[in-house]
Amino acid sequence: MSAAPSEGPRAFVAGWPAAHSRSPLIHSYWLRENGLPGSYVARAVPPPDFPGFLEGLAAEGFVGGNVTLPLKEQAFALAAERTATAQAIGAANTVWREDGRLIADNTDAEGFLGALDEEAPGWERATGCALVLGAGGAARAVVAALASRGREIVVLNRTRERAERLAGGFRGATAADWREAPGLLARAGLLVNTTSLGMHGQPELDIDLSPLPPEAVVDDIVYYPLETRLIAQARARGLRVAPGLGMLLHQAVPAFARFFGVRPSVSAGLRRFVEADMEKSAPGAAALEKTS
Repeated sequence: MSAAPSEGPRAFVAGWPAAHSRSPLIHSYWLRENGLPGSYVARAVPPPDFPGFLEGLAAEGFVGGNVTLPLKEQAFALAAERTATAQAIGAANTVWREDGRLIADNTDAEGFLGALDEEAPGWERATGCALVLGAGGAARAVVAALASRGREIVVLNRTRERAERLAGGFRGATAADWREAPGLLARAGLLVNTTSLGMHGQPELDIDLSPLPPEAVVDDIVYYPLETRLIAQARARGLRVAPGLGMLLHQAVPAFARFFGVRPSVSAGLRRFVEADMEKSAPGAAALEKTS
């Protein structure tokens, strides 16, 4: 890859903290790969300072940027205009200004589907429901993505009320109790873990995959470790899998295209580059983030 010139569009990822973010790594790789001018930096912004930070984007020369935890809902609330996707998810991970107005989008749903389509092509042909574990912000993006493909969705959460609130916002989605998992797994064509269980430093996801049909696909949006216990168990059963790194990379594609004018590819080279960085990083440095 050729080195990119130092001047050009400037973009950012903002979070609190932000040092753990892989977004600068991903976007800088694409800038070099495509020989584009520009830069992409991480900014640690405390939530109380976030409105002022967004007001000052133009003064700092930023064309736009990404937003990670815990600022996604705040970015959504502060925006003057929101895309339909951001509206459906209720949070934003991409922001920019047009005519002085803050515009907010969310690329998590597109990233989820892009990774699933790439890593488990034909996954939609598997009969049965899409079983989504968890009912937080990440689950909302996943459910929005699956609803856009017309899937039957069951949200499974230890707190039934939260699952019902999430499912109630999407056509084809219903809620269930955690104790119903064995019966639901038996008729699932897709299982998606959106919880932090299985992430480094968190408890493992304790679920028996034996009821899953042989054609089912298992997706875990946790990307650190690169292979979670859930993914390893699915592989051992001979099931097709979609590990979390794919979503992390694919959600960055539309943001890069907006900021730098070129739609990049999620290549094997990029994957190796990010995986190598994660393997050498301190274990405590990673976090579950959908725009990271």
